[in-house]
Amino acid sequence: MTLLLLAGLGACDKQSPPAGQGPNATSGEATGPAQSGKGAFSYTLDKSKAGTPAPGFTFQNPDGSDAKLSDFAGRPMLVNLWATWCAPCVAEMPTLDAVAAEYGKQGLAVLTISQDSQGEAVIKPFFEKHPLPHLKGWIDPENQFGFHYNTGMLPTTVIYDAQGRETARVVGAMDWNSREGRALIEAAMAS
Repeated sequence: MTLLLLAGLGACDKQSPPAGQGPNATSGEATGPAQSGKGAFSYTLDKSKAGTPAPGFTFQNPDGSDAKLSDFAGRPMLVNLWATWCAPCVAEMPTLDAVAAEYGKQGLAVLTISQDSQGEAVIKPFFEKHPLPHLKGWIDPENQFGFHYNTGMLPTTVIYDAQGRETARVVGAMDWNSREGRALIEAAMAS
């Protein structure tokens, strides 16, 4: 089952359609680029699942102990699914670190949950190599989040309000320092 997810996610962000041409474009979705100094990020914004409660899956804390999203109850959350082999994921990480530095002080939980099948064997060296002091290497060893969110692409980021309800989903890489990224976070913080 894990192999099926990896096969589906193997394209990372390489098969994304051009901006504005998403195959699932509905009134609840928007597609667009966000510019950063390192080039354009490409993503689809999906609000069609707003109000959906956070899943109750168990995943691993960086120390190897079990965690659940309910452990962060009462706080807004930004849940980012990523992998070390996914170039758009890696490019997005510094912007997530900046969000964690700024909004973590205000209560936002930024959870970067790896979908790497090798787990800690690749996550720990990644965080040792990359200066991301405000992020932690959470691990989803069963890829439950990837199956649940069912986007078929990494990175995928889901934002939850303090009541644990989804407010928005970003499929693809976003510059979280952009006006659009900050607006999504501010909306979750205000709810």
